[in-house]
Amino acid sequence: MKKFLCAVMAAVVFCIGAAAPASADTGKEKVILSADVVDLFDDGVAMLMLAKSPKVELLGVAVVIGNTWVETGTASAIRQLEGIKRTDIPVLMGVNKVHREGRIAAIQDEKTMFGRGPDTHDGAAGYPQPKSWKDAYREAYKSEPTIEPSKEDAVDFIIRQVKANPNEVTIVAIGTYNNLAAAVQKAPEIVPLIKRVVYMGGAFFWNGNVTPQAEFNIWFDPEAAQIAWRSPFKEQVIFPLDACEKIKFTKKTYDELAARLKQPHFKSMFANHWTAPRFKENPEWNTFVWDVLCAAYVIDPSIIEVEETLPVDVNTVYSPNYGSTLAYRGIPPDGTQKARIVFKVNEEKVWKQVNDLFDTM
Repeated sequence: MKKFLCAVMAAVVFCIGAAAPASADTGKEKVILSADVVDLFDDGVAMLMLAKSPKVELLGVAVVIGNTWVETGTASAIRQLEGIKRTDIPVLMGVNKVHREGRIAAIQDEKTMFGRGPDTHDGAAGYPQPKSWKDAYREAYKSEPTIEPSKEDAVDFIIRQVKANPNEVTIVAIGTYNNLAAAVQKAPEIVPLIKRVVYMGGAFFWNGNVTPQAEFNIWFDPEAAQIAWRSPFKEQVIFPLDACEKIKFTKKTYDELAARLKQPHFKSMFANHWTAPRFKENPEWNTFVWDVLCAAYVIDPSIIEVEETLPVDVNTVYSPNYGSTLAYRGIPPDGTQKARIVFKVNEEKVWKQVNDLFDTM
């Protein structure tokens, strides 16, 4: 880790003077989405918001392990982009493993040792890895895809796009941070060339969800998260559970959104959404809105109402605090970087963006 951080800092010094001038301003925010894509809520809606926004140029969707295996996430991303006729946006298959050897197989034992939170979600660790993305597509949608993912690796895509558009690309990381961590380790010279990174993840002054201490995106690969957060990017913006769990997704919300959908493609997807049986079983149950907040922020930064800039870090010690996130109001450990931590957003503005999206689908 120390050797990697030294390489990053050296690259920062070099690139500050050597970066090529930014290309002409198109008036759109250039975005790479790194996501463990699922159907519609939550990552899928975030992707569709970015893909359809006139304010955003979505350069590509870099699929990563987390909620899903990369094969499943790739199938989901392609299916949804087909639905909005944005098959021009490349889908790229990214990192499909975690840093800690044997971690996925050990997750159930780990939860017994370290404790469980209110969310029983195991992500990719909860089902077998598909043989291929096409198998995942056919099984989920009972049809054949009309496009294929790019042959370029997602990590190489991130590196290439950042170098081609210095100081212009925003990375939106709403799954595990493995694609980003791999990119900055492979090419540390891109760190000062990235405009900013927007993350969903962590729980700072809030309880965890998958364990009492940890939030899912960080918990699934804490080492990847620490590599990302300790990279000296120009700007890091984090939407943790402290903000996300203040916006509830209820049966009323589900029913209202379902009524807005017109396309059979998405009506079927929403009817089979993972929340549907939960609401049927218990109409009083609710969940939350997570990754959507990152997309809403990129489209409209004014959604942030309360935030604080603090040094942040991730606990990578294999213990009950594995994957917990820390923010320091005192003197932080060496190597930590500052981030804007969001604590509250304008809920009305967020839901308007979501409603407007569903009205087009």
